[in-house]
Amino acid sequence: MPTQNLPACTAFVRHQRVAAGAYSDVANALSNLELVAGSFLVFDDATGSQVDYPWPVGYAPERLEPAEIEDEPAAAPSVGRPKLGVVAREVTLLPRHWEWLGQQRGGASAALRRLVDEARSAHASRDQMRLAKEASYRFMSAIAGDLPGFEDASRALFASDAAIFSGTIAHWPNDVRSYLAWLSRNAFPV
Repeated sequence: MPTQNLPACTAFVRHQRVAAGAYSDVANALSNLELVAGSFLVFDDATGSQVDYPWPVGYAPERLEPAEIEDEPAAAPSVGRPKLGVVAREVTLLPRHWEWLGQQRGGASAALRRLVDEARSAHASRDQMRLAKEASYRFMSAIAGDLPGFEDASRALFASDAAIFSGTIAHWPNDVRSYLAWLSRNAFPV
């Protein structure tokens, strides 16, 4: 079976990491710990967002094998080219924008796709830094908001001052500090 990047999460009890890995692995670890609901926090490793546990009914962040999928309702017919992954959505533009797009090679849709692809590649590193800062801040707000230096660390994070950020969180609990360092690994210019 080919290796796939499964969504992962990390669980903390207070400031101690108690489980990490795929959602199913963390769920098994948490159930074996017999913790009281609400005595721990679970964070999505990609976004730093706090995740509700036990997972909501039907929540499956990992790709399930066909045998594991229960009877799903038939998908409603969609507009566009679903086999190619094309999704139709509404875009609101001014008349001058539509006029310009209509004059482009391949029409409005092709021009918009080219513009988006160009912007994604031109701003990839800036977007990666922004996403890393947002993920780090989400985690910090949820678990470290009461730790000394939280405000200073937040300001340093968004000011892109890696030295002050590292110095401010240096006295935080080891598991919090190491997970935050991992989340913020792309938050600062190289």
